[in-house]
Amino acid sequence: MALQINETAPDFEAETTEGKIKFHDWIGDKWAVLFSHPKDFTPVCTTELGYMAKIKPEFDKRNVKIIGLSVDPIDKHKSWSNDIKETQGHAPNYPMIGDSDFNVSKLYGMLPASTSGDPAKRTPADNQTVRNVFVIGPDKKIKLVLVYPMTTGRNFDEVLRVIDSLQLTAKHKVATPVNWKQGEDVIIAGSVSDDDAKKTYPKGWKSPKPYIRIVPQPRA
Repeated sequence: MALQINETAPDFEAETTEGKIKFHDWIGDKWAVLFSHPKDFTPVCTTELGYMAKIKPEFDKRNVKIIGLSVDPIDKHKSWSNDIKETQGHAPNYPMIGDSDFNVSKLYGMLPASTSGDPAKRTPADNQTVRNVFVIGPDKKIKLVLVYPMTTGRNFDEVLRVIDSLQLTAKHKVATPVNWKQGEDVIIAGSVSDDDAKKTYPKGWKSPKPYIRIVPQPRA
């Protein structure tokens, strides 16, 4: 079964390029992005891993840790890292999980529970469902799930945009409209009555329809 938003992210222990981790302990009180790859030395994933390394400071600013996963052992990840540096200009500067026993891929519903055998004998096509992005909050709940096909590179700028929205809406009773970016107007959440909204927004709001209440983005 696929994991759903607001479910607890499965905990696990795994070897990574930065040592052994227990996932929930590794997250600690931060946010986390887990993004998975079907195989080392695949072209689209090579571009993705390099770009994630390039924009890691943006995740750091948001108190977000990033971790990659590939269904290959750690030693291959280290060799792949050299190719990523050479072709993309940035080597991974975050841990990469070696999921050669398929444990994490199965826990997160990316491969069938029956998957077994030697990962070296599996092709990228065998693992094509392992191209997911999970955003996980400090409460260890899943906040976002994205699943991409093999032939489409992921948009990690969009992941940053969603994290901005998630962090804002976790703090304030608002929602963000289509294509919202940091600093733009937001919508008062539907769960907030007009009476309660007046306490927070005494200057009122723009309301093209009674169910749409637009206010400036809260700052604090």
